[in-house]
Amino acid sequence: MSYDRALTIFSPDGHLFQVEYAQEAVRKGTCAVGICGKDSVILGAEKKVAMKLQDSRTMRKIHRLDEHIFIASAGLVADARVLVDMARLECQNHRLTIEDPPTVEFITHFIASTQQRYTQSGGRRPFGISTLIVGFDPDNTPKLFQTDPSGIYYQWKANSIGRNSQTVREYLEKHYTQDISEEDAIKLAVKSLLEVVQTGAKNIELLVITKDGNRTPNVDEIESVIAAIEAEKAEEAEKKANRRPQQQS
Repeated sequence: MSYDRALTIFSPDGHLFQVEYAQEAVRKGTCAVGICGKDSVILGAEKKVAMKLQDSRTMRKIHRLDEHIFIASAGLVADARVLVDMARLECQNHRLTIEDPPTVEFITHFIASTQQRYTQSGGRRPFGISTLIVGFDPDNTPKLFQTDPSGIYYQWKANSIGRNSQTVREYLEKHYTQDISEEDAIKLAVKSLLEVVQTGAKNIELLVITKDGNRTPNVDEIESVIAAIEAEKAEEAEKKANRRPQQQS
């Protein structure tokens, strides 16, 4: 029996192959990074190069779900658009019925539940995306969550999804600090994306979210951050070079 064709049948070793294929689609998607700081949340994403006649505004990787909640995805862009529309509608329903803004975990739970529903019945396929969901709760607490095609979701201090996400996650583990400031979080997000993005600021999209609102740094701001990072690297290299002669003497 071909277990990879049936969504609702487990293989003898306990796998749902269609879900694993969806996770492989995520691993081939562009990279996205989320960092939860002391009083801010940074969301960064790798953008594909826009063609000469293409409108770059239609290639955004970061989307607003509500006034205080944003999402980035890795995987199939068409699947992400459908899931974003569902989540936006749920945010509006929550405000209409509860008369309060939804929490970040509430929307994360809704998105994860939707993804899970598409893994348990025939005639459909799993969503081929993972998401990073960030925002501020009504008590002004920054939150970062991640969901998978299987419907699992976790809360993180910093995480990455998409292409080379394991490499980026290891970099974040080494350099993330508790109660990181907004400026340092932006620098860390850019540094981690530069591990996979070779073309610089033009292919990096950033979003900075605070309790007072959100802003999107432009290319010039990102280039200035990259210049500061390169200056730090040059300074460290110079210190190491000066240290070697002293050790030899």
